[in-house]
Amino acid sequence: MYDVFTPSKPVGLMDFVTAAKSCIKEVTAEELQQMRAEQGNLMILDVRESSEHEQGHIENALLVPRGILEAAADSTYEKSLPELASSRERPVVAYCATGGRSAMAAAVLQMMGFQHVYSLLGGFVGWEQAQMPVKREARYV
Repeated sequence: MYDVFTPSKPVGLMDFVTAAKSCIKEVTAEELQQMRAEQGNLMILDVRESSEHEQGHIENALLVPRGILEAAADSTYEKSLPELASSRERPVVAYCATGGRSAMAAAVLQMMGFQHVYSLLGGFVGWEQAQMPVKREARYV
């Protein structure tokens, strides 16, 4: 595994994504669809920004933008998100637009003690390309 914490040269985004992908499991859109059918306690975690989520998302996905993931998942933090923070035993599949942020999110959740965490290979783009169902909801301001 590439050690991003003691690099011999400056690192970039793809170095972090590569490091994360080396220690997590990814599932395809088809595998996620099968997990949805078979695992009633599955959590689908959308780590994109709210504006991305509003344009379309996987049905019943919990929106927790990547930038607040650690706080939301930490049960000792007073502003955590209880639905996520109490889900360390549940299977969790994270997704983003193309799979980079969700890979990093999955790695972080593993470090935080989540036991069955995955990243959606290809992200939401891959989900749509596989012609999986997308939830689109109008937003009224």
